[in-house]
Amino acid sequence: MENKIKHVGVVESVNGGRIQVRIIQSSACASCKVAKQCHTSESKEKVVDIYSDDTEYVIGQRVMVMASYKVGLVAVSLAMLVPLVLMTSILFLLTACGYDEITAAVVSLLSLIPYYIILFIFRNQINKRVTFTIEKL
Repeated sequence: MENKIKHVGVVESVNGGRIQVRIIQSSACASCKVAKQCHTSESKEKVVDIYSDDTEYVIGQRVMVMASYKVGLVAVSLAMLVPLVLMTSILFLLTACGYDEITAAVVSLLSLIPYYIILFIFRNQINKRVTFTIEKL
């Protein structure tokens, strides 16, 4: 079993060691024949930055963009799991200390501001851990 997340994409730009690739992320039913009538199918177009020393890529070239499941788990944890735990912990702590629910809810939401500021400050270190690889098709 291969532990890679793969998407086919098209090279949008090549600037030194930075390659921008446009991928179409689609749900499982987006490729279904009746997806247009179903209205539950969903696909999103995204541009991914890939840092590589290989500069043989040209604009319009089809490529495979890959990331390991571990990288995906780190990204999901930083984007969703940690903020959820932070908010709920602060909410329960403040309500246990006797604050009313509205105050506890507002403070727990405001606690996300320093968290995302910290993420912004450490974005370069996060970029080193959350990386994509690219290969030609």
